[in-house]
Amino acid sequence: MAQQPTRAYYWLGAFLVFLAAFCFAMKGILIKLAYQYPIDSISLLTLRMLAALPLYVAIAFNIARKHPPVQLTLQQWLVLAILGITGYYLASFFNFLGLVYITAGLERILLFVYPTFVLLMNALGFGRRVSRLQIMALLLTYAGILLAFVGNIETTTQKDVMLGAFWVILSGLAYAVYLVGSDRMIARIGSQRFTCYAMIAATVPTVIHCAMVNGLHLGGYPAPVYGLGLGMGIFVTVIPTFMIAEGIKRVGSGNASIIASVGPIFTIILATTILHETISDAQIAGTLFVLFGVFLISYRGNRKTEVATKN
Repeated sequence: MAQQPTRAYYWLGAFLVFLAAFCFAMKGILIKLAYQYPIDSISLLTLRMLAALPLYVAIAFNIARKHPPVQLTLQQWLVLAILGITGYYLASFFNFLGLVYITAGLERILLFVYPTFVLLMNALGFGRRVSRLQIMALLLTYAGILLAFVGNIETTTQKDVMLGAFWVILSGLAYAVYLVGSDRMIARIGSQRFTCYAMIAATVPTVIHCAMVNGLHLGGYPAPVYGLGLGMGIFVTVIPTFMIAEGIKRVGSGNASIIASVGPIFTIILATTILHETISDAQIAGTLFVLFGVFLISYRGNRKTEVATKN
């Protein structure tokens, strides 16, 4: 029973992370489109979370009907809530805030420092060995990302590069904490349940924050803002969060973070198509580097992954 299913199990996980990266790559594009209208960061984030909330609640109820109740201690529930708030409120808000100041292209390259945070946290906090393959794939993907974006940082189109970079890197750190902490919790309660509870927990401080800033006044925006908020809620939140959670369960947070490094390349393509930005030879070469790194970790990762048969 062991060998054949394990290979398919890993490959499906890698594919889910890959698809999630594509969905998440849309986030910066949609946010920048929304910022063309008069809306602040927390209001836009709240629209996104409220659009997604009913689906998460419905899925959570459906899971509760079909499966036995979750047996968690109060402390474990607290950890789950903190993970959700860290990964989907703090990381998201910092990211939305960073995009006020810098371009979507620069945001993607800065955000993707988080695989380094993930691997270091796994190595230092849990004593997990970082394999030679992971190091090689990580270096290859970073080389591709840097090559893809070199010469593309146009400071004239950005309000405050240093401040924007600070918020986006902080977002990457918060998301890395979420990824590392989610490994064991997902194994305990299942990826779908974990995602629903984490997102519901994150919605609470988001709404409170919005209420404190502007009294939760979410009416009166132009119609495209609500369309973009709905799109972010479903296609950039609900669908990819389930895919990434299931992917982490199958391939582990370290490998998932490396596979998801393809995200900036998707952003280049989407920015070129939707925002009409030009794509350079360096970006094409960087794309090839990153895709080869992703292929390398996906092809060999099932032998080296730290999670493969934990379930």
